[in-house]
Order: sequence, then C-alpha cells, then structure tokens
Amino acid sequence: TTKYKQYKFISWFTDMAQGIWINRDIADFSAVRAASKVLSDGWALGIAPEGTRSQGGMLQEGKPGTILLAVKSGVPIVPVGITGTGDAFQKLARLRLPHLVVRFGQPFSIPQLEPGERSEQLLYWTDVLMCRIAALLPESYHGVYANHPLLNT
Repeated sequence: TTKYKQYKFISWFTDMAQGIWINRDIADFSAVRAASKVLSDGWALGIAPEGTRSQGGMLQEGKPGTILLAVKSGVPIVPVGITGTGDAFQKLARLRLPHLVVRFGQPFSIPQLEPGERSEQLLYWTDVLMCRIAALLPESYHGVYANHPLLNT
C-alpha cells in the first residue's frame, strides 16, 4: 500500500505534481512502467532512492530501484541532497516558511549491467548514488554512508 496517500495534503500535492504512487510491499511494475514513460517522454523524475523518509534525517540504505530504472531507461542520474525537510510541515502548519536547502550534484550515467553480476553491480551503483547524495549533505546527515569508501570519490 502507499503509506502517505492517506494524508490529504501529501496526496493532493503528489497528485498535483503528477507524482507516481508506488506500492512498496510488492514489485510494483505499473509504477515502473509509469516512471519509464515519464523518462522516455523527456521529463525529469524525482525518486527517493531509500524508498522512504528517514525519521532522523540521516541517510538510510539505498534501494536498487533507482539504478535499475536508470539503466533500463538509459537516462543519467542527478544526485540531489535536501536539508530542512524535518520540520517543514510543522512550520507550514503554523504559517511559517521552512528553510529548505537543495543541492544538485553532477549528473552521471550507469553502464549496462553485465550478465551474471547484475545484483552486485546494482548494489555498487546504488552505493555510488547514495555516496554522491551524502557528499551534498552536511556530515551529520550521512547516516549509513558515513565513512563509506565511495564517499567523495
């Protein structure tokens, strides 16, 4: 099920932004097809590579779906680090503007995955993506990627 769809504001905002709801409990091929169509039509697509929001704001382990979609679609990935979201909804509820910082990294492409090594390559490139995101964030946000050997490479 889509955890955040039950919240009226999040549901409204996501629908207005033409967001794609994904069921994380199953292999949601309809969401993958919808995302592939967005990319093949030349649009940008924002993806949370961790699959969920972190409660403490620190990076959690990335999931390979972003990499798989990039490989299948043949599109580059632009890492994005965002801070200030932790209390954004509370501030908006009190009619105060939150202070969000969005930093964009250099785009990079994923090569075709080699047969027989696909799982390992998906994990490697997921770590590359997450470390590139970590490099855009303050050190206190690095979470599971703090001191990762791929950080800052």
